[in-house]
Amino acid sequence: MGFLLSLVLVIAFVALLLTWVLRRYALSRSLIDIPNARSSHSVPTPRGGGVAIVVSFLGALPLMVGGGGLSWAAAVAMLGAGAFVALLGFLDDHGHIAARYRLLGHFSASAWALFWISGLPTVNFGGVALDLGWIGHLLALLYLVWMLNLYNFMDGIDGIASIEALTACVGASLIYWLTGHGDMIWPPLLLAGAVVGFLYWNFPPARIFMGDAGSGFLGIILGILSLQAAWISPSFLWVWLILLGVFIVDATFTLGRRLVRGDKVYEAHRSHAYQFASRRFGKHLPVTFAVCLINMLWLLPVALGVALLDLDGFACLVVAYLPLTYLAFKFNAGEVETPSK
Repeated sequence: MGFLLSLVLVIAFVALLLTWVLRRYALSRSLIDIPNARSSHSVPTPRGGGVAIVVSFLGALPLMVGGGGLSWAAAVAMLGAGAFVALLGFLDDHGHIAARYRLLGHFSASAWALFWISGLPTVNFGGVALDLGWIGHLLALLYLVWMLNLYNFMDGIDGIASIEALTACVGASLIYWLTGHGDMIWPPLLLAGAVVGFLYWNFPPARIFMGDAGSGFLGIILGILSLQAAWISPSFLWVWLILLGVFIVDATFTLGRRLVRGDKVYEAHRSHAYQFASRRFGKHLPVTFAVCLINMLWLLPVALGVALLDLDGFACLVVAYLPLTYLAFKFNAGEVETPSK
């Protein structure tokens, strides 16, 4: 345990230092995000800092396996899928990859991960254990692809993607510990450590952005962690879906509205609820802080109810998502932006 805890702390420092290096590199190579009509920021800012999360987390996985904190199958799933998604994002950050090729890469990376973690386990729905077979594996594939893309969509203001990952990982680790699964806490804590190091530079006002390499990586790793946990206990899948509720609801609500309207959903836009909220408040910090509070004070207690009190996971998911859906509607998620918004 001492070795694994030390590893988490060391990785936080490595990510902190590596983000500084990447920031200097981005400035020297003019890898700068210049504000435009579809941006949520107003100051030119270096991008690509999420590579620090990728390198520090993936580099530590073999050490975590050696320390007994992770199986080789789970490590290979995250190493292969995470590295490939990050590489696609890195190349897209430095040039442009057509949407169809990015999507093909996303499906390939997700299929790799599912092969190593054995797909979707039995799902507990309404108190009934359901083995969905190949349909479940297909749903798990779509879930991973959606997770990595929605995380990309939601990484639009300072600190929000980092705070979401940090609170979800710490919340899941707390639940594992309280339910007697302390051996499961290390992978999410390792990811939290890598994110903390980057967050120092990304906290509002951000001195570097995550970029597609980091956001897509976080999305697929969080998805893998949730499916891997479901093999230990079906309730843990519901726990992760609840903890990630802010991103899932905002992204899905926004996508749904844009699809109905006939928009090209792969084009950049500023119509997520969090983007409208940041413009309404005039700053990123209040919105990022609000996401942190919602995750800690609302979603975590609901998730604890599922894990500790054996409450129905789907029913609690609905309860958790209802106020989030209201907030998405209140802040115009998916609507066409107008000068007044």
